Amino acid sequence: MLKDILSISGQSGLFKLIAQAPKNIIVEHVQTKKRQPVYQTTKVSALEDIAIYTEQEETPLFEIFKKMFSIENKAISSIEKNATNDEIKEYFEDVLPTYDKERVYVSDMKKVIQWYNILIETAILPDLIEAEQKAEVEKNAESETSEETKSSAGEKKTTESKPKKAPAKNKQVTAKQPQQKTQAKKAKTTTTVRKAQ
Repeated sequence: MLKDILSISGQSGLFKLIAQAPKNIIVEHVQTKKRQPVYQTTKVSALEDIAIYTEQEETPLFEIFKKMFSIENKAISSIEKNATNDEIKEYFEDVLPTYDKERVYVSDMKKVIQWYNILIETAILPDLIEAEQKAEVEKNAESETSEETKSSAGEKKTTESKPKKAPAKNKQVTAKQPQQKTQAKKAKTTTTVRKAQ
């Protein structure tokens, strides 16, 4: 979901990937809309590839943003810019209670909060979350339709199954059938040809 949103080392804010070239990429600042080239020697990170350490495993950044989005009721972070380290830690623990307290620093938390606020102010995050929810609804609808189709096919197969034939008797019976003259009726066949669309 965040593969085209980039963080560039040495530059503030976030950038959107616009185009790729053999030796560089073209990015656009999500707030100022100013475009610029970024060369291979510059460290660039896609937000989709960033995760936060927890006590058991890593949590993708997008999942953290969604939790903040829910806590803040779709608004920017309630944490003040001049908040103390303890206040930031307390806030982040509400968002991600299981974060690894030894490997996740306050500077990391500040960066996550800053990125979240930018994505809210530019309406990027709400659009991404809405797109994900829509895709999930469509996926569930397709799954339900597939299950109903399989169920209907199973019922039809059971209904149309042929009864088992009775075992043949050992007794041989020879009977002469009376010869009857049968006049075959010519069957009228109608063929419908559909025109190719």
